[in-house]
Amino acid sequence: MATFLYKLGRLAFRRRGLMTLLWVLVFAGVGYAASVATTPPADTFSMPGTESQKAFDLLQKKFPAAGAEGASARVVIRAPQGQKISGPEVRHKVETLVGDLKKAPGVIGAADPYQAKSVSKDDTTAYTVVTYKDAAPKLADKEHDGLDAALDKGRSSGLTVEAGGDAVKIEVSAGSGEQIGILVSAIVLLLTFGSLIAAGMPLLTALFGVGIGISAITALGSTLGLSSTTSTLAMMIGLAVGIDYALFIISRYRSEIAEGRERAEAAGRAVGTAGSAVVFAGLTVIIALAGLAVVNIPMLTKMGMAAAGTVAIAVLIALTFVPALLGWAPIRVLRRIERKQHKGKPLSARQQRKAAKLAARTKPNLASRWAGYVLRHPVAVLLFGVVGLGALAVPAASLQLGLPGEGTMAPSTTQRKAYDILSESFGPGFNGPLMITVSGKDAKTAATTLRTDLTQQTGVDSVSPASPNEANDTAILNVVPKTGPTDGKTEDLVHALRGLASGEEGKTGATEILVTGQTAMFIDFSKTLDDALLPYLGLVVGLAFLLLMLVFRSVLVPLKAALGFLLSVSASLGAVVAIFQWGWLKEAFNVEQPGPIMSTMPIFMIGVVFGLAMDYEVFLVSRMREAYAHGAGPHEAVVTGFRYGGRVVSAAAIIMASVFSGFILDDNSLVKMIGFALATAVLFDAFVVRMAIIPALFALLGRSAWWLPRWLGAVLPNVDVEGEKLGKHLTSARAASTERREHEYVG
Repeated sequence: MATFLYKLGRLAFRRRGLMTLLWVLVFAGVGYAASVATTPPADTFSMPGTESQKAFDLLQKKFPAAGAEGASARVVIRAPQGQKISGPEVRHKVETLVGDLKKAPGVIGAADPYQAKSVSKDDTTAYTVVTYKDAAPKLADKEHDGLDAALDKGRSSGLTVEAGGDAVKIEVSAGSGEQIGILVSAIVLLLTFGSLIAAGMPLLTALFGVGIGISAITALGSTLGLSSTTSTLAMMIGLAVGIDYALFIISRYRSEIAEGRERAEAAGRAVGTAGSAVVFAGLTVIIALAGLAVVNIPMLTKMGMAAAGTVAIAVLIALTFVPALLGWAPIRVLRRIERKQHKGKPLSARQQRKAAKLAARTKPNLASRWAGYVLRHPVAVLLFGVVGLGALAVPAASLQLGLPGEGTMAPSTTQRKAYDILSESFGPGFNGPLMITVSGKDAKTAATTLRTDLTQQTGVDSVSPASPNEANDTAILNVVPKTGPTDGKTEDLVHALRGLASGEEGKTGATEILVTGQTAMFIDFSKTLDDALLPYLGLVVGLAFLLLMLVFRSVLVPLKAALGFLLSVSASLGAVVAIFQWGWLKEAFNVEQPGPIMSTMPIFMIGVVFGLAMDYEVFLVSRMREAYAHGAGPHEAVVTGFRYGGRVVSAAAIIMASVFSGFILDDNSLVKMIGFALATAVLFDAFVVRMAIIPALFALLGRSAWWLPRWLGAVLPNVDVEGEKLGKHLTSARAASTERREHEYVG
């Protein structure tokens, strides 16, 4: 592989005009396809194989009118202190508010709370459901402003008015966190390379690749059913790996130039060696993202596949477009002093002092000195790293998963205020009702019988009368629990009702009884993710283990890589639980509402961090393997790997952590949580696992770290990531060239 990539790198460098033109044409073509593509479909959420999804599909079939996609808002109204909601004066104000809501833009109806009997028992609170013609994603500012104006008018009359539902606009502040992260990345790249051109290339190529990936997702949206949110993960991962891969190639090119290589030769060797690491690092990321398909949730599968495609584009850009850009500025990617030295120009006295410092720095730099320290004290470093991450991972044992809802929003939002008022006046279970579907020849009679038994069930607050469809083959019962939607007792109630269903089917004459509703769907979603987590980990880690074994031709190296990854992820999860679930340091991170961790966060974090962790592992250890394959001892190979790869891996980790940390400044608690989890996981993995625990294990294992059974070595193909075959190929090519010139001279 290294030989093929070497030739590809030289070709891209020498034919830089053609290669640049090809990528520009690809960018323009995909961009044009995206601009003329039809509007992508709205987000759809489904969980094949779950009871709640089965019941939901039944409702869409049997109650088509109830399946209207129009948005809705539940407006909660509370009377002034000491007054009743049914009092004449207050009632007039409420009816005026309902009238204003009916006249608001896009509204097709608003229920009268007095006729709909949606008044609390203490006669202090009422609510009305406002329905819209269009779905929530299609509502424009006109509709949102009309609703807000009606609510404000009701408040000015002395009523307490709050609203929840998908028709209510979610306020999102225009945060600058992402921009700060990119700015930090640019600064780190500039400090790492000491050249504006070299610092700008990784950012340019990463944005270029993300642009192609997002445009392709948009262009294929209607064909493959990719919603607009599918690109979220692709954008995050594409930017991360795009910067990393370009950073690796450019860094190796500069090293080859420093060793006196000719420019095209340096580009070829950079792609042949560092490019091999990029290919296999990219494959591990693709495996992790494509592995989301095992969760069996179509939305996650599409997001994973779209992100995997963006990573593949990032790999291709690193192997072809980056060396082409190096061809346009082969010397300007070096530091100013190095550029002058390369051109043979005289240096000033100050530049000579700087050059002397740079030369001294190349002998034992900070990374190689750190590697030497770890090699001298491997046990202490190993214990400190493992015990420290283990202590941080302890809170992860108390991890509670859930899905976001209005009850988890900030207390200052109108959605959260409406949620709290309804809980106080109608009971905590009112915000999370369950829906039971009853199928049978006489569904109404069966549902009525079932209702009698359900009212006696522990944990049930109330059960609505049966509502059959026109054919009377399906009926609906709405069950209000005594506990809130995120309460563990509500989950127990869902399981109890489902267990009760089999016995009730024979008693009531129903053919099938199913439990669904938003609360039940959230419970099923969390359980689906819980059940898929171990298979997902097994698939991703197992396939990556085989891939890394192929790369490093070792059994212990990929095993250490996988175990180290699990340790860093566990520590990050522990930190997330401590801050976002327990509320530790919540003021420092502006966490307004500690609560359950979002169900999708752990599996997303595993996919993202696993890919980045293997990036660092492959790039750092491949340098060690390269030195070891060329005759260096085990300890010398570790120092060599850190000397050439430590600074680059550190820069890549700081860049990624800064990009992810930008999301911590977001007002959205879920975005904040994901940003914190990814940033801490990257820092733990890069600086504790890859830079401390892994070299300590290499020091303790010595040559056995590279052990591979002979029979396995004979079976595994040699992909030559370290460039051993490439070196032999170049040596033989030079020898043949010299012999040919001598023959021509003698002739």
